[in-house]
This record gives sequence, C-alpha cells and structure tokens, in this order.
Amino acid sequence: MNKACFLDRDGVVNVEVDYLYEPEKVEIVPGTAEALKKLKELGFLRIVVTNQAGVARGMYQEKDIHAVHRRIRELLAEQGADVDEFFYCPHHEKFTGECACRKPAPGMLLAAAAKYDIDMTRSFMVGDRLSDLEAGRNAGCAVSYLVRTGYGEKVLSEGALPPEYPVVDDLLAAVEDFIRREQ
Repeated sequence: MNKACFLDRDGVVNVEVDYLYEPEKVEIVPGTAEALKKLKELGFLRIVVTNQAGVARGMYQEKDIHAVHRRIRELLAEQGADVDEFFYCPHHEKFTGECACRKPAPGMLLAAAAKYDIDMTRSFMVGDRLSDLEAGRNAGCAVSYLVRTGYGEKVLSEGALPPEYPVVDDLLAAVEDFIRREQ
C-alpha cells in the first residue's frame, strides 16, 4: 500500500486568497516546492484536497478551479516540484445540501485512498483550518497538522484547537516532523 501527504490548497500550497479562481493571483507559499520534492523522494503521494464552495455560491465555475490548478502546477514545476492529484469539493451545505466530500467530511481523502491504494495509518494531513484537520482524523490519517500559514494563525488566536493536532510553521515543517515520527 502507498502512503500520502494530504494537503489543503489555499493557505498551505498557495498563499491564501479568499475564493481564489483567478490563476494570475496564485502565489506558492515559500518552502512548498521543497516539501513536495522531499515527500516524493520518500515515496509519499502528494494529494491536494480542497473545499471550493465558491462554485456552489455561484462565484465561479469548476473550469476556474482547473485553471488555478494548472497554474499551481506551472509554478511548482518551475521549482522542480508537483503534486500527484487535486481533489476538490464544489459543494456547500447552504446551497447544495450535505455531501460526503466537503471537509471536515473525509470523502475526498477516502476517494484518493481508494484510487491510489493508500494506507491511511501511514499518511498525514496538513491544513490551515480545523475542518482540514478533522477531515484527516475522520479519514484515519496518522496525524493532522495545523500550519501557521493561511488561516492557521487565526485558528490559534481563537483558542479552539484541540491538543491532539500539532502546530507547525508551514508544510515543510509538517513534512519534517512526520518523517521524524516515522523513524
């Protein structure tokens, strides 16, 4: 079975922009390419799982999500990095009803696990919101990390983070910590 690092997109891979749908606004978080290269070297799949409620809200279309993902891939490729796949949820309970894929539900992670034969107990989640961390827990990941990038600092300032979730500066720090835990 494979192992994976599941990554939230906005605030973890790319700099947070509320309802990002314009490729020209994509900026990669420093250290992300290095983290992704390290994960690949160690045999981890790199799977982005992202809520995209802007579709349900009528703010943009699914084609816009794909355009942003192409731009992320372009920018990462310039640094010699990539991700294996993007999974996204275009739903929002207030507009489209409940679904199994919108984080904190584990649907996107479980779909990736089924597609890529992933052992969730050897995998981890990295996010900047509590819903990301809960999705990792709900899917059976070994650990879910909160990064200080994106909305991470806001989550910390609100004081609502349960103690089982480690806090790290960024994706690279999460990768390094998980590798230490594996050894």
